[in-house]
Amino acid sequence: MEIKKKSFIETYGCQMNFSDSEIVASILEKLNYEPTTDIKAADLILLNTCSIRDNAEQRVRNRLNELHALKRKHPGLVIGLLGCMAERLKDKLLEEERHIDLIVGPDGYRQLPQLLEQVESGQKAINVLLSADETYADINPVRTGGSGVTAFISIMRGCENFCAYCVVPYTRGKERSRNPQTIVKEAFELFEQGFREITLLGQNVNSYRWEDNGISIDFPALLEEVASVNPLLRVRFATSHPKDISDDLLEVIASHENICKSIHLPIQSGSTHMLEMMKRSYSRDCYMDRIAAIRRIIPGCAVTTDIIAGFCSETEEDHQHTISAMREVGYDYAYMFKYSERPNTIAAKKYPDDVPEEVKSRRLDEIIGLQQELSLKSNKREVGKEFVVLAEGVSKRSDQQLFGRTSQNKVVVFQRDAFKPGDYVKVKIVSCTAATLRGELVL
Repeated sequence: MEIKKKSFIETYGCQMNFSDSEIVASILEKLNYEPTTDIKAADLILLNTCSIRDNAEQRVRNRLNELHALKRKHPGLVIGLLGCMAERLKDKLLEEERHIDLIVGPDGYRQLPQLLEQVESGQKAINVLLSADETYADINPVRTGGSGVTAFISIMRGCENFCAYCVVPYTRGKERSRNPQTIVKEAFELFEQGFREITLLGQNVNSYRWEDNGISIDFPALLEEVASVNPLLRVRFATSHPKDISDDLLEVIASHENICKSIHLPIQSGSTHMLEMMKRSYSRDCYMDRIAAIRRIIPGCAVTTDIIAGFCSETEEDHQHTISAMREVGYDYAYMFKYSERPNTIAAKKYPDDVPEEVKSRRLDEIIGLQQELSLKSNKREVGKEFVVLAEGVSKRSDQQLFGRTSQNKVVVFQRDAFKPGDYVKVKIVSCTAATLRGELVL
């Protein structure tokens, strides 16, 4: 019997990276690797990296230092770096991190068999070429983690928005959409395997477009096809760009009960001046128009966002515009960050990073504090209401409780009773914190 090698994949950053890690796991499976959760038992360790913020890269650098010590004890261990950081730093990483054997960009995963052969022959291996058409549509991802209830499906790759602060267009290449038939097939297969929720992923899902034989399928049409796989399959998506989230898309969401009523719509700043500098292609008024459309077409829809504090030349007035925008929308949740300059972006080339670090930190603290208030206020509105929750797993605090999420993507903890992960459970919300709802079973 052939002995399998063990692989360990550690993923950093966004949902797209987790999806990519599952693609890599599928490729490795065909090379006689099996996944392990014990990093010390691994023959191959791959770090799937993110370059969107400096903090993410520093975490990877620290992890590589730890792995250097592990490799000294196990000289045959192969260490590789995948993803955006691999694409951005390329040869520099091989020079600075000499214990790295393998560097593969987001479009090079199909070459892993040849690259690993090269490593086994005693050479370093690198492939960071970007592709104009790679979507990995024919690869069935190995679902490496999670509850077996929720899964990601990548529907497109790359980005061409070129926001001033963002490195993604340079590390993931041109925008290209995946064949819709393969997406719907993957959704159907996941449902047959017991998954009950999928999230369609893209840097900007609204830009999805597939054309074949004169027929064009855009994102609203794709979303409708996926939602039609089965009414018991919940469908989410991320991320939408405010400049092109359409009423057509909102109408599709409103017309299908199993399309979750939650939209992630990054604002980044509430100041039109800042948005112009960020190259976001919309004004504050345009953004608020889209929020009004969501409220009108999908009543009760949750809205979450991304916010950057301290972008280049941001004034106190700009910051207060962000604060007022947060209050105006009343976000249910937000991902909030200090601006960190990324090399080779438009901002790095054109704008000085001139907001002092202590000012960035203070503004970020104010944004976080306000969002805590808004999240608590949002959750308090749910107390007394009944929701159908998709159970995802056992609560960390008690094995007698399950946790799951509402259609609005809010986490609910409730009594386990006879239910199990994957079940739909009707609960009544009885209390809350800013982060979590607590429910009682409705029998």
